[in-house]
Amino acid sequence: MGALTLRLPSLTSLSSAAAAAALPRYHFCRQLCAPLRSVSAAKFSVQSSTVEKEIAATPPEIEPASLLPRLQLEKDRVITPRSQDFNAWYLDIIAKAELADYGPVRGTMVIRPYGYAIWEAIQDYLNVKFKETGHSNMYFPQFIPYSFIEKEASHVEGFSPELALVTVGGGKELEEKLVVRPTSETIVNHMFTQWINSYRDLPLMINQWANVTRWEMRTKPFVRTLEFLWQEGHTAHASLEEAEEEALQMIDVYTKFAYEQAAIPVVVGRKSKVETFAGASKTYTIEAMMGDRKALQAGTSHNLGQNFSRAFGTQFMDENGERQHVWQTSWAISTRFIGGIIMTHGDDAGLMLPPNLAPIQVVVVPIWKKADEKAGVLGASSSVKETLQAAGIKVKLDDAEQRTPGWKFNFWEMKGVPLRIEIGPRDVSNGSVVVCRRDIPGKQGKVFGISMESSSLVAYVKGKLDEVQSSLLENAKSFRDSNIVDVRSYSELKEAIAQGKWARGPWSASDTEELKVKEETGATIRCFPFEQPEGAKKCLMTGNPADEVAIFAKSY
Repeated sequence: MGALTLRLPSLTSLSSAAAAAALPRYHFCRQLCAPLRSVSAAKFSVQSSTVEKEIAATPPEIEPASLLPRLQLEKDRVITPRSQDFNAWYLDIIAKAELADYGPVRGTMVIRPYGYAIWEAIQDYLNVKFKETGHSNMYFPQFIPYSFIEKEASHVEGFSPELALVTVGGGKELEEKLVVRPTSETIVNHMFTQWINSYRDLPLMINQWANVTRWEMRTKPFVRTLEFLWQEGHTAHASLEEAEEEALQMIDVYTKFAYEQAAIPVVVGRKSKVETFAGASKTYTIEAMMGDRKALQAGTSHNLGQNFSRAFGTQFMDENGERQHVWQTSWAISTRFIGGIIMTHGDDAGLMLPPNLAPIQVVVVPIWKKADEKAGVLGASSSVKETLQAAGIKVKLDDAEQRTPGWKFNFWEMKGVPLRIEIGPRDVSNGSVVVCRRDIPGKQGKVFGISMESSSLVAYVKGKLDEVQSSLLENAKSFRDSNIVDVRSYSELKEAIAQGKWARGPWSASDTEELKVKEETGATIRCFPFEQPEGAKKCLMTGNPADEVAIFAKSY
């Protein structure tokens, strides 16, 4: 068997032929609302257009009449409307907000600085929570002997179609093929077996931030790619109860992160047996509703039981001197969460970031027309930036002179910056600023006459950031709740799924019947929510008694 060869389709294959025809390549020009380079839904990078060159040679205040129709056409093509083509809209935002680009290998992506800064904000929050709950960071190799994967039967069965293998190294055929890390349960157990001897060595709780490779056949930037970034936690315990407590604790960490940081109102619950992670006894999940009403599995926590410890012989001597297999968990969140943020909060103007994760929380835009106004406006703008920065607010002063204020407004809206502060000559004279909210478009989101005085300004800006954070969560929660339908029969379930909604109903049917639902509707059980209604229930499929309701939905 030769060296690894990629056969994945291009990420752009997700866009339909119709969408491609309706969305030809287009370009941005300097005076338009959309300030970024031209990017179609099918491609992230193209060359500068003739229109841009013509505009570049034109004074900023003048728009030649001959160019106006073309300018309007370019303006109309800024972002594919979300309601028109959700996938094209999503790809447009990733390109124009400069979050990512396609890598040279099909199925891969390059995470650009702005996109990576969001990932860093996720890391910063979770790292603190992991350490608060007793976990330590470390790192495992990305190459795993194939024999390790084979030791746990359900694990190899579940991951076999997604494995990338290395068979040649240093110009020679390897004695044993290597798996490029799809997840690390196997190599972790190999090492745990060497580190764990006694009950005194438990619990052992570690986390690693790493890249993962999975042979995905259908790809979508951030959501599903050949390689992605994630954290994966792994723990070993002396009892089943301790492992279960750990698995539940970590899904709770993820739930709080989703609500409090990402402003995404996830539904938390337990996966069905069919949807449980390969090799786990139980899988807990947080499920998020995207803007197209599909579900996104945003994070998982697995109680692995003793499945891997038995396969690898990971044992400890208990307090009675008897050898026991350890009980384990694993849990992970990946860069797909960035895709979830885009699809939950974004609109036709671009990205919309929750302030708690935004790389830039406030952008300051100075505005002047006359040369003698410049120094005063820039001085005041710089002072405002320093005041906010000293208060711990992530702020950027956009004092570039190559772009007009209108261009900057739209550029930073595209990037999803929660607040914009405008400062002009009149504001300098009045000792005030104008504050604009990204989540409230137009004049409704703009407030004039906010004092530049340090304590007043800082208090006002922090209050507005909190309002934006809360507003995004409430809007997402309202959208989610209005698109979950309670059903009592299979026909009602099918109707709800056909309407693009989530269906919630009592379920106690078999795995075979669960697979039938997937085959006939395209929907799967996303989870059995932790929050369950009281009272007697009958399975929507069989009419038999049911202890729980399940949520069905189409998903990414």
